[in-house]
Amino acid sequence: MAGLHGTLAVMPDVVIANARVLTFDGPSSFRRGRALRELGVLPHADVALSEGIIVAIGPNLPHRWPRIDARGRVLMPAFVDCHTHACWAGSRVDEWERKLSGESYQSILAAGGGILSTVRAVRDASPDELCRGLVGRLHAMLRQGTTTAEIKSGYGLTLEPELKMLDAVSAVTTSLWPGTIVPTALLGHAIDPHVPAFVDHTITNTLPAVSARYPGIVVDAFCESGAWSLDETIRLFTAARAAGHPVRVHADQFTSMGMIPRALGLGALSVDHLEASTANDLSLLATSTAAGVALPLCGFHLDGRFANLRSFVDQGGAACIATNYNPGSAPSPSMPLVIALAVRHCGLTPAEAIAAATINPACLLGYRDRGRLAVGLRADCLLLATSDERDLAYAPASDIIDSVFVAGSRLGSQIMTGP
Repeated sequence: MAGLHGTLAVMPDVVIANARVLTFDGPSSFRRGRALRELGVLPHADVALSEGIIVAIGPNLPHRWPRIDARGRVLMPAFVDCHTHACWAGSRVDEWERKLSGESYQSILAAGGGILSTVRAVRDASPDELCRGLVGRLHAMLRQGTTTAEIKSGYGLTLEPELKMLDAVSAVTTSLWPGTIVPTALLGHAIDPHVPAFVDHTITNTLPAVSARYPGIVVDAFCESGAWSLDETIRLFTAARAAGHPVRVHADQFTSMGMIPRALGLGALSVDHLEASTANDLSLLATSTAAGVALPLCGFHLDGRFANLRSFVDQGGAACIATNYNPGSAPSPSMPLVIALAVRHCGLTPAEAIAAATINPACLLGYRDRGRLAVGLRADCLLLATSDERDLAYAPASDIIDSVFVAGSRLGSQIMTGP
């Protein structure tokens, strides 16, 4: 199996010694306000991993197992990427060059490009081609420290291609990728101009079929000018909720559509993007139970606009950051780059950005066994090539991840010592 620097080294019992450990000590719930900065640092500690879980944390643990000498470097939870579109086919590099010449994302979409060009490529791809492409991207994400990833459909639009995407995501077992995948049915992405009454068709045909094959899967939509309108999104979500599906929503990327208060009324788990959100809507979201997910790679790659997470966090919001990894607006698998951008452009401190990339997205995806380092939790963690976690934000594009541990198994080996 392809791993970080070659193969997956099965090592069921190991002690990572002499590390600066970021434990995120505390409850397994969203960190808000000042708590988002509290990393629970143990300046000098050992962490023992056995059979996929953390079994001990403390100073000078017995060395009866193989020992990795961290030499003061940072050991922290692995990244949880809670918003990606990593299952796709085709390329949109040519459209990127058109954007560089001044053409807008929305005008390209209106001309049949953007999401629709990827839709055509996905429809033409075989299930095996989709799965192979996804697995390759997941390994790229793993090399950047992500061990849990949400993967959306949404490039199929109509029933059979959407099911083909969800089936491809579901086909990625641990024999193909050792991390954890969370599928999402992005049924409201673009409007298919070739399907009459497309919104009605999606709600009355696609949603029930997806619900039958994937009961309880989260349903998502892109509420934006040129995509799904406010009323159309609400209709989809109302039907999805009635069928037992939680909902998440892409909102306010380019235009404030008034989706945030309506999403909260529908019990949305999160509102994602937030670049164009009004101050009032951002305040509403901050005081709700829903998470706010910023996707700063979009601003970096598209238009220089970023979510105001500083205001959101100061008002008590549950902030998450994610790559939005996709072929059009965010073609990067790198959570370290997302952290660097969130600090520079979304107003987060380095500590807040790290928490927004680990414990908070783990909570959003419903996992209480990761995003922290504590006895009894899943041993998904990162050994950095630095003794200062702020380097994740300070030094973008640096080779900062030494090793990734997935359920206790180590990928990559630069500083392994003997037992």
